[in-house]
Amino acid sequence: MVAITFIEFDGTSHTVEGLEGATAMETAVRNGVPGIVAECGGACACATCHVYVGEGWMDKVGPASEMEEGMLDFATDVRPNSRLSCQIKLTAALDGLVLHTPETQG
Repeated sequence: MVAITFIEFDGTSHTVEGLEGATAMETAVRNGVPGIVAECGGACACATCHVYVGEGWMDKVGPASEMEEGMLDFATDVRPNSRLSCQIKLTAALDGLVLHTPETQG
């Protein structure tokens, strides 16, 4: 299991566990984490699972793909540490990952 802490815009945190190979978005949805809408179900066809990767995690998470960057154009308040949580595959190296949700999706 891989532990992920999602921190809402207001500072409320939710630590959940996901299976290796699942995505951060799937894990958030399965655990009812607020702020992850996931309208497209993980197909990288929307930007409603936008998150900010916590400090110190970007190297482990890696950069967005070209397709993901294109979808991030539809997100609000995109930052250098923005990613779509549907594109973050969980691995043992991501145990303890911290993701922040934006004030609004879309």
